Formats: sequence, C-alpha cells, structure tokens
Amino acid sequence: MSRLLDAHPNATDAQEELTLRPQHLDEYVGQKDLKKNLTVFIGAALHRNECLDHLLFYGPPGLGKTTLAYVIGNEMHAHVHAVSGPSIEKTGDLAAILTALEPGDILFIDEIHRLPRIVEESLYTAMEDFKFSVVINRDASGKALTLDLPPFTLIGATTRAGDLSAPLRARFGITEKLHFYDQDEIVEIVERTARVLHTKISPEAAIEIAKRSRGTPRIANRLFRRVRDFANFAGKDEIEIDDALHALDALKVDSIGLDDVDIRYLRTLIERFKGGPVGLETLANAIGEEIMNLEDVYEPYLLQIGFIDRTPRGRVANDKAYKHLQISHQEKLF
Repeated sequence: MSRLLDAHPNATDAQEELTLRPQHLDEYVGQKDLKKNLTVFIGAALHRNECLDHLLFYGPPGLGKTTLAYVIGNEMHAHVHAVSGPSIEKTGDLAAILTALEPGDILFIDEIHRLPRIVEESLYTAMEDFKFSVVINRDASGKALTLDLPPFTLIGATTRAGDLSAPLRARFGITEKLHFYDQDEIVEIVERTARVLHTKISPEAAIEIAKRSRGTPRIANRLFRRVRDFANFAGKDEIEIDDALHALDALKVDSIGLDDVDIRYLRTLIERFKGGPVGLETLANAIGEEIMNLEDVYEPYLLQIGFIDRTPRGRVANDKAYKHLQISHQEKLF
C-alpha cells in the first residue's frame, strides 16, 4: 500500500487529481487572503493587457500550488507549460522550453528549488528582460547569442523556500505562502470530491475524513478514495460514518491524521531520545526515513499542531505529543 502522505501521488491518483482540480478562483476552496490578492493582481494585469508578474508559491506539499498555477492560467486566458525543476538539467533544456512559449503564456516550474545553479542563473535575464543568452561553441572562438523571448509569467512552486537563492527570490514580484486548511474547508473539499466522483457521502463521514486529513487537500482526496474503496468493496454506493471509521482505522490513520511514520517519529523522539533535543539526521536514521521526506512532508504538520519544536540543538517533543501517545514524561539524566 502506498503511503497516504507521499508528496507525489501514484499514476491512478494523479489522473483523478486532474479531474478534481477547480478551474477558476471562485471554485478554489481555502487560502482566502491569497485568493483576494490574486483577484486584484489578475484583474489589474487584464485591465492593462499585460502579463501577470512572476509568482512564487511556497508551503508544504499538497496544499494546492500546482492547482493555483492552472487556475491562474484559466483566469488569464493563458496556456500553462508545466515542468519540474529536476527535469531541467542544463541551459539548453531551459532554452528549448523558453523559446517554445507564446506571448502571455505561463511557465510553471514545480520544485523550483531543485534547479541546477547554472540553469537558475540563466533565468535571471529571462525573467527581468525577456531575453535569453546562450554560448555557442564553448571554446576560444565561442560567442554569446541573445534570444528575444515573448512576454511570459513564471510561476515557481517549492516546499523549501529557504533553498532558493536570494537573487532568484528577488525576481519574483509576488511571493505567497500557502497555509494548512481548516476543518470546514477540508469538509467542503471532500464533499466537492464526492460530487465530482459521483459518490454519496454523509456529513458525518465527510467530517471524519476531514479531521484526519492534516489540513491538506491532497491527503483529504486520497483518504476519500480509499474510504470509497472500502465502502464499494462492502457493496455500498454511499459512504456512511461507519464506513469511514472502519477504513481510516484499517489505514492506520489516527484521530488527528497521524500515520505510522508520524507515530514512529514521535515514539523514537520520546522513548529513545528522552524527548530531545536530537538532530534530524540522527532521528531519520533511527526510524529509517529520508531526511528530506521528514522535513518536507511530516514535520510541518507536527509543528503546526504543536507536537514538536525545532531548536538550534535539534528536535524536541512537546507536552501535546506525550499526551496524545499517552506517554508520561521520563526523567532526564544530566
């Protein structure tokens, strides 16, 4: 079984995600302040008949950064070209992408923090002046060729804004953080997903799924699909609260959305390392998980709900974590 918290959905889920995505801002649930600002920025750009300024979205995975890029494309009546940062390995790759753009197009770069430095530096003049310089024949007779680019909007998405260089961050005119969603917003997303996938769901079941979705739409949609599987397997066409509880317990997602990795993380931190502080690398090795996966996918929610703190000396478990796991504080030896 694939993890419900994986940053990237599998092929089947990814295909369904495309059908679940809202197409316009008024359909997009949550991120109210961001939506208000985008409405102003998009309206002003359309009024001036100009491209929207370059945008950078950052925040934990699954909060809707990619969806927002396509929503903006629809609102601007622009074509969206989507690529992943790691797929652009050299400046030639970037040149091929940029020269294929039409005036007013949107280039969406996911995981933009993973762009190679030489590629990132080539973006500077493209973003500022809509020009791209390439070197022909990198030897003594080599010369620079400057290509004129059509006006375009670059939308970057990242889970690690701190990994972007200062020069690149400075070239984005709009920088916005996406926040975790509240329970009512996730309920609304679950109910919309049910309608799109032609499945009836009781209000109680939708609330139960929302409670365990970590404030993240991608996780909510994935949990909904798995709950639907359990209900359909039982011969039901409607998801009731009992179906949701049975499925979520079978998936080992607890009452506040913690899964097996979260529990192992917290138990190891508390029981093996006396609640911390302990370095992330040590903690990751102890539970057999990748550092980046813990830092990008799991820790943001644990920080949000106050279960852990990041300190200069390492990770520390808070009282809420002890209480949730029903573990008493242990004596520390100094």
